Amino acid sequence: MRASLALAILAAMSSTALAGGGFDIVVPVRPGVPIIINGVDASYAVVESAMGLARNDSLVPTVYGGRPISPEPNVGHYYPSLGRMPGYGRLEIEPPANRRLPQPAESYHQSWGAHSAPLPAQSNMPVDPPPVIYAPEFNGPRPLPGPPMRPPRPRGP
Repeated sequence: MRASLALAILAAMSSTALAGGGFDIVVPVRPGVPIIINGVDASYAVVESAMGLARNDSLVPTVYGGRPISPEPNVGHYYPSLGRMPGYGRLEIEPPANRRLPQPAESYHQSWGAHSAPLPAQSNMPVDPPPVIYAPEFNGPRPLPGPPMRPPRPRGP
């Protein structure tokens, strides 16, 4: 019983170690973010290669079912020197010079201001201040915390 259980565990663990070859199906983790391998969108495609832990060499992966993408996005550049109209944007129409002008806008004026708060009244020092000297109090060294020390014993002959 124990031998068959050990053999089953050994077979299951060794089969996963040899699973490095073959093909893989690429599933992106984030939807809408493509996985690009060598200029090909490999999202939901089959990738075949000899890469992995079981191989010492690595070959170029082959992507089956991917879409090739261009390295630069097609944004529809507009160059006015070519003489063509842009493919997007608003259509600019120059109005005629003798058109009827709209009524002028009413005048508008607004202003802002800022100032500091008024200062408090200042008290000037007296011309001859009284002499004040603060001296620290010193009553000698402080005893150490704990039980009081015994006086030393006299030494005799």
